[in-house]
Amino acid sequence: MLLALNKPYGVLCKFMPEPGRPTLADFIRIPRVYPAGRLDHDSEGLLLLTDDGPLQARIADPRHKLAKVYWAQVEGVPTDEALALLRRGVDLGDFTTRPAEARLIDEPPGLWPRDPPIRFRAKIPTSWVELTLREGRNRQVRRMTARVGFPTLRLVRARIGRIDLEGLAPGAWREVDAPP
Repeated sequence: MLLALNKPYGVLCKFMPEPGRPTLADFIRIPRVYPAGRLDHDSEGLLLLTDDGPLQARIADPRHKLAKVYWAQVEGVPTDEALALLRRGVDLGDFTTRPAEARLIDEPPGLWPRDPPIRFRAKIPTSWVELTLREGRNRQVRRMTARVGFPTLRLVRARIGRIDLEGLAPGAWREVDAPP
């Protein structure tokens, strides 16, 4: 079984209760499914869950180079040079990221409002960057965009392999027939 969940902002990627904090158990009531990878509590979007251990490993393990697409709303408007750095790989100090696909996009159509909304600063514009990674380390997208001078304000994972968020409201899930 493979489930696609649109994880809302603020939800912890675990099933164990945490007082005062929403977890996956608030949305998924199917026993013995586990996340294949994770999203930080302050990130939103596609999270895959499965009861199949080998499939879980294949989705989460960067050795399988499964493409993960993120939409990052960043502070400012990234320059061509900043996008080129993201494409080449960014030295984050403890590791250098693999090359990524990176491009400016319009705000994704049908994107739901975030609750709570991002901070608004009248004198600093924001823009959207689509990043495609084939690895996923702790807070990687946020660290990459900050390192090239454009901090992430909002982060949404839009796709893993061939599976995307289309038609999934925050907190909604569906069973996915074909593995990514």
